[in-house]
Amino acid sequence: MKGRIGWKSMLLAGGLSISLQSGLVQAAEYEMAIATLIPENLNNNSIYPALVHFKNQVETRTGGELEVNIFGGGQLGSEVETGSQVQGGGRALQSTILTSGAMSSFYPEYQVVTTPFLFDNWSQAWAFFDSKWFADFMSGTVDAADMRYLGTFDDGGGFVAFTNNKRLIKTVDDLKGLNIRVEENPAHVAMMSALGASATPLPWGELITALETGLADGQFNAPVLNTTFNFNEVTDYTTLTGHVYNSAGWMVSETWFQSLPEEYQRIVVQTAREAISMSHGASGAFATASWQKSCEVFEECYLMPVAERQRMAEIARPAWKKWIVNDFGIKEKLVNDLWAEVDRVGEDLKKQNFARYGK
Repeated sequence: MKGRIGWKSMLLAGGLSISLQSGLVQAAEYEMAIATLIPENLNNNSIYPALVHFKNQVETRTGGELEVNIFGGGQLGSEVETGSQVQGGGRALQSTILTSGAMSSFYPEYQVVTTPFLFDNWSQAWAFFDSKWFADFMSGTVDAADMRYLGTFDDGGGFVAFTNNKRLIKTVDDLKGLNIRVEENPAHVAMMSALGASATPLPWGELITALETGLADGQFNAPVLNTTFNFNEVTDYTTLTGHVYNSAGWMVSETWFQSLPEEYQRIVVQTAREAISMSHGASGAFATASWQKSCEVFEECYLMPVAERQRMAEIARPAWKKWIVNDFGIKEKLVNDLWAEVDRVGEDLKKQNFARYGK
């Protein structure tokens, strides 16, 4: 009996030793922690599933040598806080997702992307954000913030919709006299003022109370957020104008990135691009489903026609441009170049699509 127990004990001990040694051999050489405010949910947003795809593929393609961990739901702090950690050399946090307001804190030039009525449709937006022009533009984050740009996600589906308590917004004239809550972003204040509305900048946490108490008549967010946070319970009307396109940049520490072997750098970049592409379609699907739901739960909904959007753009864009050049300090040439590139991308898509599929 003792002999058998001893034999088993030695076998178990040996197995444990082999297991421990194997675990040490398989320990990841590199780690990549990614922070985002997006919840860790595969079914209600387009960003977290894309990050999960990235994690699975990077770990597989590096044979487990690069371990990826995702921290969603703001576990590691605000966007500015996580951006500062990434900017600090990527020792504890190597990557973060920054929406436009936070991104502008690290790279002020990004504020040009808040141009009102910048895009006509998702295809144009995705093609622009995936373009060489925009990649070259975002390469400035390396010097400005020691962060490398991997790609742009749609924040909540991109295009936004108004909700308000007073009336259905069908024309720019319907905005006059409304008090609209905006993010604490002077670009949005300038835009609302140009369109005839009053702007009340408030943090996200005060939004519902502001609508309930009448401090604000309305607000705008992507339809995904309007339905997820039940704005139909505090506002009656919604209009999809798409006057703002919300975006979120995926950033990694440049110091950390350069510490990787070139083979792993290539894997990170290529897999990130796959994840971005994957998220685009999901984003459009979520946004469309949420807009349909909006039309069910709000008292009235309205999809603003192209002609009225153009009319609003002709009013909002000059006022916004004056603000960003004179007050924010962005060079007018950069604004003009970005607008020209967006227009070029849109026209090229129209020509290419018809040439390939319409003839």
